[in-house]
Amino acid sequence: MTQTQVQRKVEACYQLAESQLQRAFPRPEISFALRGQSAGAAHLQQNKLRFNPVLLEQNLEAFINEVVPHEVAHLLTWQLYGRVRPHGREWQGIMWQIFQVEPKTKHQFDVSSVQQRQFAYRCGCQSHNLSIRRHNKVRRGQVQYQCRRCGDTLMAVAD
Repeated sequence: MTQTQVQRKVEACYQLAESQLQRAFPRPEISFALRGQSAGAAHLQQNKLRFNPVLLEQNLEAFINEVVPHEVAHLLTWQLYGRVRPHGREWQGIMWQIFQVEPKTKHQFDVSSVQQRQFAYRCGCQSHNLSIRRHNKVRRGQVQYQCRRCGDTLMAVAD
């Protein structure tokens, strides 16, 4: 049911934009396969929206009222203006003038249920936590990360 609500809200956002801007917009592909701490993502050139099903279930009302218009506004901004700053004045204008939603760049959802495991690393001056993706790249020898403060290579801390 919640995914249907998102799809309905996407359509309502498009109908509102079309009515106010007096032009048609192609409807995006919608996916509910986004993982991690992001609530939503707009893939501009593919005209695709991705939503996080866990954060959707846990924050239904705010998700429908804030995240969906936020992501739709990205696609509309791309289609109207082309390449501009992601949360720039064009995107903010769509959020305020069309959707009457405060243009926030990040959600305030509790992400403890979707937080990924962190791996401890050290340098010469402090401790660092790397995501599993970065940790695996280090383990495979694909990359070395340096501390931005002291410049030392980060070394894994033994468990």
